Amino acid sequence: MSDSPERLAVETRGLTRLFDGKPAVSSLDLRVPAGAFYGFLGPNGAGKSTTMKMLTGLLRPSGGEARVLGADLSRDGFEVRGRIGVVPDGLALFERLSGAEMLRIQGQLYGLDRKVAALRAGELLEAMELSAEGGKLVQDYSHGMKKKLALACALIHGPELLFLDEPFEGIDAVAVSGIRRMLQDLVARRALTIFLTSHVLEVVERLVTHVGIIHHGRLIAQGSLAEVRATGSLEETFIRLVGEERPAGTGLSWLGPREVGA
Repeated sequence: MSDSPERLAVETRGLTRLFDGKPAVSSLDLRVPAGAFYGFLGPNGAGKSTTMKMLTGLLRPSGGEARVLGADLSRDGFEVRGRIGVVPDGLALFERLSGAEMLRIQGQLYGLDRKVAALRAGELLEAMELSAEGGKLVQDYSHGMKKKLALACALIHGPELLFLDEPFEGIDAVAVSGIRRMLQDLVARRALTIFLTSHVLEVVERLVTHVGIIHHGRLIAQGSLAEVRATGSLEETFIRLVGEERPAGTGLSWLGPREVGA
C-alpha cells in the first residue's frame, strides 16, 4: 500500500468509522515509521480512541485500509494482535489477582511457557519498581501502580508495537517520570514502536519523535516533531491548529469586578 521504501509500523489510507451515519474518523491517512515514538494528539472527541480501537482490531472500520506491522488488518487481524501491546484508557486488570499473578497469566495467554512467563513477570515488576508489591492484590494498588502494571502486561510478550491510550492520566509526577524514562529507553534501543495518545503536551513533547494531530475526525498535521511544531512549541502549534476562539462577552457575569466595600 505504501509508495515509499520507508518501513512503516502503521499505515492507513482513507480509514473511516461511522456511528449512526456520522463520521467519528474520516479518511485518515496515517504513516507511523517503524521505530518511531508517535504522538497522536487531538482535543476530546476528535477521534483518537476510535482510531486506536480500529488499529488494534477492537473496532471494525466503516471504510478505508489499514496495515499494522506490514499486515492487512482486515485479513490478518488475529495474527497482528499477537505482535502488539495495548494499554487502554480504561484499565482492564483482574482486581482479585496479585500483580505477579496478573503478569504470569497474561504471559501464558500470549503463549509463553509457564517458567518464561514467571521470569519475565519478575523482571517487569522490578523494572516498574513494583517488586515489593508483586504479592499484593491489584485492588490494593494505587492508580499509578495499576498504570505501571497495565504497561507491564502489555510488554510481557515482547510486542513490536505498543499502543498507549492516555498512559499519564491521573498519576503523579514521580510515576510519570519513571514511565517516561522506560518508554524512551525502549525506543532508543529500537526495541519497539510506540503509538501514544495523551493530553499532557509537555510530556509528549519530551517523548515523541513524530506527531499526528486529529481534529473533528480528520488528520490536520503529521510528520516529525520538528516538522509539525515548526518554530513554536508543540502546545503552541496544537492550540493554533485546533483552538477555537470564544466570542467576546462569554465570561461569567457574576464573577466580574466588584466595587470596594460592596
